[in-house]
Amino acid sequence: MDTAPLKSFATSARTELIREVGARIIAVLPQGSPERVEQPRAVAALERAIARAGGGDKGKAHVADKVAYTWFNRIIALRFMDANGYTGIGVVSPAADQVGQPEVLAAAKRGQIDGGVVRGTDAATITGLLNGTRPPRTGTDAQAEAYALLLTDYCRYWNSAMPFIFEREGDYTELLIPANLLAEDSALSRSVKVLTQDVCRDVEVIGWLYQFYISERKDEVFAGFKKNKKAGADEIPAATQLFTPHWIVRYLLENSVGRLWMLNRPESRLVDQMDYYIAPVDEETDFLEITTPEELKVIDPACGSGHMLTYAFDLLYEIYEEEGYTPSQIPGLILTNNLYGTEIDPRAGALAAFALTMKAAAKRKLFLKNAVEPNICVLEPITFAPHELDYLVTKDGDRHAEEAFWNQFAEADTFGSLIQPNPDLTVRLAKHLATLDGDGDGDLLGLGAVDRAQRIIDQATCLTRDYAVVVANPPYMGSKQMNALLSQFMKDEYPDVKSDLFAGFIERCTNLAGPRGAVAMITMQSWMFLSSYEKLRASLLTKQRIASMLHLGARAFDSIGGEVVSSTAFVLVNVPTDNRGAARKQAGTFIRLVDGTSEAEKIAALSAALEVRAKDAGLHLASDADFAAIPGSPIVYWLSEKIRATFRVGKPLGEVSSPLVGLRTGDNARFMRLWWEVASSRSSFACDSLRAAETAGARWFPYNKGGAFRRWYGNHEYVVNWERDGREIEEELARRYPYLVPAGKTLVRGQGRDRYFSPSVSWSDISSGAPSFRHFPKGFIHGNKGNSIFGPTSLQDRLLAVMNAPCATVILEALTPTMTASVGDVAKTPVPDAIADLPPSTTQALVATAKSDWDEFETSWGFERNPLIAAFGGA
Repeated sequence: MDTAPLKSFATSARTELIREVGARIIAVLPQGSPERVEQPRAVAALERAIARAGGGDKGKAHVADKVAYTWFNRIIALRFMDANGYTGIGVVSPAADQVGQPEVLAAAKRGQIDGGVVRGTDAATITGLLNGTRPPRTGTDAQAEAYALLLTDYCRYWNSAMPFIFEREGDYTELLIPANLLAEDSALSRSVKVLTQDVCRDVEVIGWLYQFYISERKDEVFAGFKKNKKAGADEIPAATQLFTPHWIVRYLLENSVGRLWMLNRPESRLVDQMDYYIAPVDEETDFLEITTPEELKVIDPACGSGHMLTYAFDLLYEIYEEEGYTPSQIPGLILTNNLYGTEIDPRAGALAAFALTMKAAAKRKLFLKNAVEPNICVLEPITFAPHELDYLVTKDGDRHAEEAFWNQFAEADTFGSLIQPNPDLTVRLAKHLATLDGDGDGDLLGLGAVDRAQRIIDQATCLTRDYAVVVANPPYMGSKQMNALLSQFMKDEYPDVKSDLFAGFIERCTNLAGPRGAVAMITMQSWMFLSSYEKLRASLLTKQRIASMLHLGARAFDSIGGEVVSSTAFVLVNVPTDNRGAARKQAGTFIRLVDGTSEAEKIAALSAALEVRAKDAGLHLASDADFAAIPGSPIVYWLSEKIRATFRVGKPLGEVSSPLVGLRTGDNARFMRLWWEVASSRSSFACDSLRAAETAGARWFPYNKGGAFRRWYGNHEYVVNWERDGREIEEELARRYPYLVPAGKTLVRGQGRDRYFSPSVSWSDISSGAPSFRHFPKGFIHGNKGNSIFGPTSLQDRLLAVMNAPCATVILEALTPTMTASVGDVAKTPVPDAIADLPPSTTQALVATAKSDWDEFETSWGFERNPLIAAFGGA
């Protein structure tokens, strides 16, 4: 699908609709406006909405943005329905093979008005406006006013089939219908040009329009992040929305929904339609048993515009059909029994429900005559006052727990489906609520407490079912972007994964899936490797197993070009307690697609891997037990069995030596210099201890701050101010980081201080390639970017040889997949017992050669003469 025209249309439509709706707000609110006389309740509702949004210009802008979004959804929904022939007459589109005004308006001009749609006095009003017997309102055009009435009546008509996108009569959005819809360049007119019949054959267009409509808002939010603004309920939908490419959606659903069905029906021909299906490596006997299609319940807990669910609909339709259900039954059965979604953005939730309804209508034209509303639950923030809680709590229950239950969705538009209702309490309080008739004093005082309580029950029920499949592309947001409320929630409810929303959703999704249920997700890849997610990996490798994974790396989303997000798509299976030992040994299939620089390249590589099924094509087999054997359990599936075995037989480097972080100055510009920038009389290059440095009377001492890729020896370039035992630096650290000052002290002592000036094996903390290790002789203070390994000289020589060996490079690339090779990661490197057999002389010779090379440069303090001059006999 060519998305460029969609993006241009959606972004410009947003600007236009916000402007037009804002103009209508200004026209409607004055005391003498006709709307106040004709629709006083709707105007009052509008004023309340503005007040709730902060009042004044801020409140008006908020409402204008919300209503513009609502009208955008309605326009594209009606255009999609027009293009597919569901409306019977073009509501926003001209007649077939015609251009110009909507067909419904052209028909009205001829006196053809559908009395089943246009009710009451509206028909006479429309006729009068169009034949000139009724003057339009001041400042409006007769045709525009007539079309506004027609459009409003058609929206009311479709409310019965799709209330989620076409609101009920009297809603204040009717007051704010844009006045320019009939203009040649209006959003409505352009929707017809951009959303052609060909484009509207695929409901995927709805998701793209949603992403593009909010793209400018997303840019605004990310610009705010750069200014240290935080994200709350108003920012999260735009900041975290990312439309999932269809091929990734197919992989996720075919290897969760499709996989479960194939395990239960091995003879099914569904496999013929699943291009990205990965069959189990070994025969599986312990899986979720599905006896009827109705049992395949699927939820997307962050469903956005419903892309995941619409493809799940396609698979489920084939499953039902294969089981002998009639085509007239299937759409309603799927929407009733199988598909569920939760969302915090009401507009996105409306589009998801609409997309599923269109899927159903495409399979059965009469579906809209008696439509089934999709199970899309927009999580609303709901709270109860103390007197309402008095009415809702039971007499014999735990009052504290019940009050917490009723108010658990107070911040639902921020926390979303990360909220974890108590299943037993949900059932018990649902039964209690059914006994309340809503006529008690508490409910009268609470202005509908029972109705809101029922909404709480509905939301809690949706979040406490056991689902066969949970599928998601969850929101990505680091803790630095979270507002205080969300940050504290993550710390309290998801302490092991609090650093990013996507990791919280991984944990939450495993809980939403029932026993032996599947979790299919695409997320950032960081959870696979980083130490901050070690507890998450330990849990996943114990309670779940990885059935398959596409390691996508960067550039898996063409819509966000560049190295913005490195991602991975995977399918987990919940493992029952009594089968965890065996499940950990079952091999999963991992396909490495990190080298592709576009979606097309990654798709081609995936197809090749599935066809060839070989390691050379990027397909690897590994079990959860293989990962658990490696310190930190990184998901390094590409390591060979021999490499993985080194972790079992070797000892971690941190146990045989002392890898340490070095000195952080707190202000490099103040305390650090290149060695030739300072007077040699104030420098000392040969100290072997802190005591020697203190008595040397010097200010500047050699400083190991990492540097470029270089093995064996080198990167001796900097000196650091360590005068008076580093007092100035330690005072600066105490000023910058007062929380690091030990009790009863006034200074922050440098890291690894007792090893300053000792010989070491060092590497650079940050590197764009493989880490490189080199010998540093005595006399250096190692910095926090020049981390170092300390131990006896003979051990250092042997470790230097091991760490620069190709085998160690492969291991370190697995342990440190980011640009940072931390002390903790390097300390996990397995060191074989056979290290004792390595001759130190070989390493010493390599160090000597590298030293000779380094000293040939004039920037080395060991430089004596240019090698070219020496070669020609010069002095």
